[in-house]
Amino acid sequence: MTARVRTPQPGQLIDQLKAAVDAGPDLLITLAGDGTVRAAAELCGPDGPMLAPLPGGTMNMMPHAVYGQRSWQDALRVALEDGRERDLGGGCIDGHRFLCAAILGSPARLASAREAARSGNLIEAFGKVRYAVQRAFTGRLRYQLDGHGRSKAEALVLMCPIASKVMHAEDPALEAAALNPSGAGEILRLGLNALVRDWRVDPSVEDQFCRRAHVWAAQGIPALLDGEIVRLPSVVDVRYDPKVCRVLTPPKDER
Repeated sequence: MTARVRTPQPGQLIDQLKAAVDAGPDLLITLAGDGTVRAAAELCGPDGPMLAPLPGGTMNMMPHAVYGQRSWQDALRVALEDGRERDLGGGCIDGHRFLCAAILGSPARLASAREAARSGNLIEAFGKVRYAVQRAFTGRLRYQLDGHGRSKAEALVLMCPIASKVMHAEDPALEAAALNPSGAGEILRLGLNALVRDWRVDPSVEDQFCRRAHVWAAQGIPALLDGEIVRLPSVVDVRYDPKVCRVLTPPKDER
């Protein structure tokens, strides 16, 4: 077995991922966070190299969903010693794929504050938080799930089966949670529920499942796809894709 290791510098990630995929390896291993895994999955596609997403980022939702709460060393060992090929489904929106979750609406604006804080720019982070709060409740989303009735929400969260706590990983659908807090107090309550128990029990959350979602707003829609900031057009369609990429996973009873 021959391995080639790439350690891209800031700004080189996508080019290095493209070069790695174009080389036609049997397996592409990433040691990174969910955003890098999403980019790698898009490049690999359903018929490209198999993917092994090891935990090396902040949240690591996808690596932990695939390998459990393992270190990257243990995850790599299990994958190479007893791994099985598996088709991984996810969401498709405006040409982008997501494997864990998509957040559409005003809460996505807080991501820029998070990035500023990570860089140590606390004053800039505070300014971005203030801007996000000021913009909240000024541009609600309209959405329609599987062609049924139209509804409104402050934000719409779409979760893939492998990341959802209420779905089986093989379920051919997305979990759709509409968030409808009516003010700062309800946002605080929603945040507390997310910390101490399942946020789905909050009365401002409407939770259901769908294979397709049609979403529109008066202006472009701010969004987070697996933690990465994306600006979507004012009208988008979201669908469940049963095969975004292939992953190397341990047996189900070992995750």
